Amino acid sequence: MRIAEIIGTVTLNRSHASFTGARLKLALPLRTSDLRGETRPDNAPLVLWDELGAGIGSRVALSEGGEAAQPFLPERKPVDAYNAAILDDIILPQQNLKTKTKTLFDK
Repeated sequence: MRIAEIIGTVTLNRSHASFTGARLKLALPLRTSDLRGETRPDNAPLVLWDELGAGIGSRVALSEGGEAAQPFLPERKPVDAYNAAILDDIILPQQNLKTKTKTLFDK
């Protein structure tokens, strides 16, 4: 699962029959450094299926690949990304995520 920002809406002129009623959004995947404001996102945007009603600027959790099609089973949908959640807050630790921090369970 990745975090992405909704940057647009996709409108189809023609589509596969299984896309009837679909709401498709253009989402820009974000890295940790993008979320912290240290870098600007430079990933390629992707199209995701949105049943939750995310708007432009919303941050979402998206699933990709085979997991993106799971909510539709047993029906089959040709989707590569699915909006699994709209995120209200994202809290990141201040230190580098790669460094090990001591927890209450460490001796």
